[in-house]
Amino acid sequence: MSQHQFVLGWLLGGLLFRCIIAFWLYPGIDEAYYYVYSLHLDWSYFDHPVLVALTTGFGTWITGEVSQFTIRLGALILYTGSLLLLYLTSTHLFNTKAARLTLAIATIIPIFQIGFGVLSLPDSPLIFFWSASLLCAAYEFFPLRGKHSRKKFSSQPNSLYYNTPHPNPHTLTPIYDSYRPSYRLALLGILVGLACLGKYHGFVLGLGLVGFCLTSPRHRCALLSPWAWLGLMLFIITIFPIWYWNIQHDWISFTFHLSTRFKPEPEVPQQGYNWLNVLVIVLSGIAYLFPTMALPMWWVSLRSLLAQFTGYSKTSTLESRLILWVSLPLVLGFTLLAGYHQILPTWPMPGFWGITLLLGQQAQQWQMRSPLGGHKVRSPNGGHFLSSRRWVNRWLKGSAIAIASLLLFVLLHITTGTLQKSGHYALLGGFVSPKDDPSTELIDIQQLRQGFAQSPVLSEALQKSSFVFSNGYYISGIVGMAITPLTSTPITCLGEDMRGFMVWFQPEQWLGKDGLYVTLERFQELTDSYRAYFQDMQEIGTVPIRRAGAVTEVFHVYWATKMVKPYPR
Repeated sequence: MSQHQFVLGWLLGGLLFRCIIAFWLYPGIDEAYYYVYSLHLDWSYFDHPVLVALTTGFGTWITGEVSQFTIRLGALILYTGSLLLLYLTSTHLFNTKAARLTLAIATIIPIFQIGFGVLSLPDSPLIFFWSASLLCAAYEFFPLRGKHSRKKFSSQPNSLYYNTPHPNPHTLTPIYDSYRPSYRLALLGILVGLACLGKYHGFVLGLGLVGFCLTSPRHRCALLSPWAWLGLMLFIITIFPIWYWNIQHDWISFTFHLSTRFKPEPEVPQQGYNWLNVLVIVLSGIAYLFPTMALPMWWVSLRSLLAQFTGYSKTSTLESRLILWVSLPLVLGFTLLAGYHQILPTWPMPGFWGITLLLGQQAQQWQMRSPLGGHKVRSPNGGHFLSSRRWVNRWLKGSAIAIASLLLFVLLHITTGTLQKSGHYALLGGFVSPKDDPSTELIDIQQLRQGFAQSPVLSEALQKSSFVFSNGYYISGIVGMAITPLTSTPITCLGEDMRGFMVWFQPEQWLGKDGLYVTLERFQELTDSYRAYFQDMQEIGTVPIRRAGAVTEVFHVYWATKMVKPYPR
C-alpha cells in the first residue's frame, strides 16, 4: 500500500465511522445549546468564542435541515482536516513511519473521535487550528535543509539536536537549517488567534509556544524579531471578536471562566487540596482515552519530560520539547486544578492531542526493537525483525477493534435500549431501568418535534405564543432544535443558570406577552416558582419520549398568560 493510499484510507475510514455515529447519536445537551448560538450570531458568546456557532450552524445552513447529523457536519469535516495536519506535523518533525502510526493512534482514540470529531463542540475548531499552529511552528522552528533533506539524518556527536551516533538511523532527527525567524511567526499569530476563537484553551497554546522559545537558546531570537511583533499584532486583530464582545458586555465571559465558575457554593464547607479528586480526573481521562492508549501516552510524556531535565540523548530533542510545551500545560494544569475545584475530565484532552506525536514516534521505535532489548536487527534474508512490529500492529488493531465495538454497542443502547429493562430489544431482559439510565438524558428531538407537530393544541400554542421558555439553558437548546422548523417563535431560558440567554434577551421585552413553558417531568415542582411572573399558568399537554417502547422522558408544556413582571437575571 502506498503512502497516499494509507493516509487516504485512514482519513476516509475514520470519517465514515464517525458519520455513522453522528447520524444515529442523539444530540448532546451542549450541542443543542450551541445550536441556539447559530440562531443568535454575534461576535462572541457568554460561554465560548464564536467559531462553535459557525461550525454548528454550517450544516443546517447548507442543507436547510435541523438534525443531529447536520449540526455535526462542521465537526466531521474539521476533524478530518485535523488528522491530516497532525500527520503532516509528524512527517516533518520525525518521519513518515512515525506519522503513519500517529495518524492511526489519533484516529482510534475514542475521546478524540467523539469529542473532537463527532460532537459539535468548541473543541472541533480548537483542535483544527491547534493542529495548524503546531504544523506552522514545526516548519518555523525546524526548517529542513535542502530539497531532499527528509532523507538525511544527523550522525555527528555534536549535532544541533543532541543526537549521538546510533545504529538505527530512523530514530535520529533530520538535519535542519540554522534557525532564522521568518514570516511564519506572523502566520502563527493568526493561527493561534483562530484557535482562541475556537476555545479559550488556545491562549494556553500561545503561552506554550512562548515557553518553548524561552527555554530553547537557539529560538529565543524569535521573541524579539519583527516577525514576532507582527504576529502579536495579527493575533490581537484575529481575536478582535472576543475582546470586542467582552468590552460590550462587561467582560462577563472572562469573569465567568476565570472566577465565577470556580467560586465555592455559599453553604458548602471549604476543604483543602483534595488529591483524591486529582486521581479521579486521571482515571477518568484514562477511560476517555482508553487504557491501551492512555497509559502509553502518560508514560511517553512523563519519560520525555524527565529526559528534558536529564539530557538523556535518545529522547531529549527540541522537537519533543516543543510538543511538551504545547501539551503538558493543559494536561498537568487542569489535572492539578481538580484538587481545588471540580472540573470536567474533557478539559485536559486537547493537551493529549499533541502527545500523540510522541507516542507515534515511540511506537515506531518499538517496531524496530528486538524482544530481547536493543534496536532493530535484520534476518538473514535482509528483512526486518518482525516480532516487535507484529506486537505494535496487534496493539493498534486490537485497540481499534475494542474501541469501535464498544462505541457501537453504546450507540446501539442509546438508540434502541439494548440494556434497558422493559425494552423491546433488551439483551437478556435488560439490566437498568429508564429512570436510572443516564443515557436517557440524550433526547430524540425528532420525537419531540413530532409531538408538537401532531398535537393541534401544542401546534396552535406555538403559533400564538410570543416566546417559548424553559427552566434550564440546555432544555431550551433541545426544545429550540425541535421547534425551529415548526415556528419562528423565539426560545429563551428563565432560571438560575441562563448562560447566553441572559444576553440574547432583555427581561422587559416579554412584559404583557403570552409564553409557552416547556420543562422535563423531574422539574415540574419548579413550575410554581414562575406563577408569580404571569397572570396564569395552565398545563396544556405533554410529549412523551419513548425508547424501545418504554417512556424514558416526558416534556410538560404550560401556557403562561401575560407576563406581569420581568424575570430577574
